[in-house]
Amino acid sequence: MPNPIIKINNLSKRYRIGAKEERDKTFREAIMDWVCAPIKNFIELRNLTTFKNNDSENVIWALKDVSFEVNKGEVLGIIGKNGSGKTTLLKVLSRITEPTNGFAELQGRVSSLLDVGTGFHPELTGRENIYLNGAILGMRKKEIEKKFDEIVAFSEIGKFIDTPVKRFSSGMWVRLAFAVAAHLEPEILLVDEVLAVGDIAFQKKCLGKMEDVVKGGRTILFVSHNMGAIRNLCKKAVWIDSGKVVEKGDVDKVIKDYEKAQMRQVDKSSYIIERNPEEIKNSSFYVNRIEMFNGENERTTLFRCNEKLNLIVNFAGFPLTNKYSVEFQIYNELGQLVSTGASGLYHAKHFNGKVKKIKIGIGPLTLTRGKYRILLKVLSGDKYYDIWENAAGFNIIECQPFKTNQDMSTFRQGVCVLQQSFDEIG
Repeated sequence: MPNPIIKINNLSKRYRIGAKEERDKTFREAIMDWVCAPIKNFIELRNLTTFKNNDSENVIWALKDVSFEVNKGEVLGIIGKNGSGKTTLLKVLSRITEPTNGFAELQGRVSSLLDVGTGFHPELTGRENIYLNGAILGMRKKEIEKKFDEIVAFSEIGKFIDTPVKRFSSGMWVRLAFAVAAHLEPEILLVDEVLAVGDIAFQKKCLGKMEDVVKGGRTILFVSHNMGAIRNLCKKAVWIDSGKVVEKGDVDKVIKDYEKAQMRQVDKSSYIIERNPEEIKNSSFYVNRIEMFNGENERTTLFRCNEKLNLIVNFAGFPLTNKYSVEFQIYNELGQLVSTGASGLYHAKHFNGKVKKIKIGIGPLTLTRGKYRILLKVLSGDKYYDIWENAAGFNIIECQPFKTNQDMSTFRQGVCVLQQSFDEIG
């Protein structure tokens, strides 16, 4: 039998946006503004909370008629691109902001881990904030004391626990905030992408703790752009776009449909990169434009394992010699070098100085899921004309390198998948 612990019904949140630029005022106008300020301030304050039917140009719906239920002990992933309304939804559920329309019912104690700084008083120490958060959740002092040592140990900031949190780095703040949220045993835990602030080792530790929380039967709403983490932790997902629910249901199907939509809607600016002139003002010969394609000659930045990536590289200026060569380096999101290529060194290929456009083919890409960036170098002999560190970026969104019935689409172990075989020889 379904046992909803969260009920969301036609939840909407509207914000007023924008402000018109005004020219500088004359002295007479400034005096008149000062005289009329009380009336003007009253009207502006009333307008901030009043929306007219024809006011659509000045408002934005961060959420629009969102409805779904979450059962007790369920872990729900919430996915969507930046600005889709995911964080606004968690803020409404956390009672940080009021909805414009609709309502949400939450049964039980709610703990949230949203923006860095939410829920902590900056003037209080780490120790004092732990007790404050526990008290807000309705816990007794003895209950908090039983968990205190676990919280401090998990956060790894023991020697700073009596320091005001306003002096904490963002990483220290997140460590303590997550430790508090996960250990004070709320019935409902709301977690945003704030985990991305911490280092990789701590993120893994947090995800491990969340798995323990799941096993404890608590309910979690988890917002993340890490589809692997969503798949590992959640059985169901909700996809939100432009404040509306696009799809909800089985996590694998929702993510698959979401990623398909992403591939169709890649921003043009991400696969056509124009160089900032400030980066190259001292170079005589440089890369000024890149276009990225897949093996089907479609512009994109999203690839699957074993697909080919093609770069069209445009040059500007004039080389000081008749020939030049090009190198590339690919780095993962941890900053690790995962692959290199060099036209001159590896292929003895040098381009005539008059050539201003070349094609670089990379692949098949045997990389695991994740984000990658490309560094480009232009050189002649030992002289570098140009080094463009963040020339382009791409994502491997699915890794299914072998023909197998086993789902490997979220495979992220290591940085690459090598061709391999297993044969009987005796």
